[in-house]
Amino acid sequence: MDNREIQKIKLRFGIIGNSEELNRAIDIAMQVAPTDLSVLVTGESGVGKEHFPQIIHQNSARKHNKYIAVNCGAIPEGTIDSELFGHVKGAFTGAIDERNGYFAEVNNGTIFLDEIGELPMSTQARLLRVLESGEFIKVGSSKVEKTNVRIVAATNVNLLEAIAQGNFREDLYYRLNTIPIKVPPLRERPTDIPLLFRKFASDVSERYTIPPLQLTDGAKRLLAAYPWPGNIRQLKNVTEQISLLSNQREITEEVLRSYLPEVKSSLPVLLGNKGTQSKTFESERDILYQVLFDMRRDMAELRQQVNALMGGEMPVGHRAPGGYAHGKDLAFVEEHPMPHPATISITSAKEHMHDDYDIQDTEEYIEEVLSLENAEKELIRKALIRCRGKRKMAAQELKISERTLYRKIKEYNLDNY
Repeated sequence: MDNREIQKIKLRFGIIGNSEELNRAIDIAMQVAPTDLSVLVTGESGVGKEHFPQIIHQNSARKHNKYIAVNCGAIPEGTIDSELFGHVKGAFTGAIDERNGYFAEVNNGTIFLDEIGELPMSTQARLLRVLESGEFIKVGSSKVEKTNVRIVAATNVNLLEAIAQGNFREDLYYRLNTIPIKVPPLRERPTDIPLLFRKFASDVSERYTIPPLQLTDGAKRLLAAYPWPGNIRQLKNVTEQISLLSNQREITEEVLRSYLPEVKSSLPVLLGNKGTQSKTFESERDILYQVLFDMRRDMAELRQQVNALMGGEMPVGHRAPGGYAHGKDLAFVEEHPMPHPATISITSAKEHMHDDYDIQDTEEYIEEVLSLENAEKELIRKALIRCRGKRKMAAQELKISERTLYRKIKEYNLDNY
């Protein structure tokens, strides 16, 4: 496509800029518009991704049919299935009548799914079926319905990282990413920044009947050098602030700098370290289950150490894991060592332990083990639910081997999770 047609598209949809990356993105949108292929628009927040689905729809065979934009991140997880696919009467509390979802309403049209990376995993499975066969089922229904829609998705999330973290389906990503369009951030379009500033300043001037702003050469250089983490949206806000709050109509570098927020670092923020073994808990009850699970393991180790000591398999001065000595007399021996090596008979140790300590009753011991087993079962169940049935991730969270986890799942009849 030549530059003349691209300029027409820019004028029609209010796109400002002459950078090569922007022109390339518009060119791809125009080439893919006559087809029904799925398109994934990627880019940072505030770069203007919403223009490209409109370009695709208005230049396609569906332009006379409906077009709807849906912000997936703004719809609660509990109602998004109903919003997208509809529901039947009585499907849930408050469903007093049958309702069509967006996919039924926009039949033969185009639907723009913004913030696609925020979709829940269950909704992603439903969306994948629509993409593959055009079929969907309303919430609470068993009837399969058909739809013919063009899907254009957009996100500011790195979906490959989301896939690696288990937050996005890999098959859905490759189904959506048939035609990728990358919208460049504003910092990669330095020559377009003065043009955008002039446009926003002119709009404010016409709206409030005030003289337009003028930038000095130093202010233009500062404007182009600023990283603009909020992209075009941030530039528009800054321009409106200066237009309304500044008493000067000629903006110098010093005046402009006073309105620009300080950017401490241009490096990406490290949100998490994959190498750490730290865990997050959804509630205090999960923490309690983890503590009980650890206590059970410690008690089992301590019981083994006591049995070994009573059976004569362990030296008297040996300490159990955690630094606890077995018995008062053993601690006394360690704190007041004899000048010469001393040997204590196992028989006397047994008698001493039976004389000085009340060994818990068998029934109490069994009851304690059963309560700890219930806590262990509940902890494993919660981990499986959090990891959506992915046993490898659940084993890593519980800090046990997969083999042990599979054995515990079979032992506690948790195969359904």
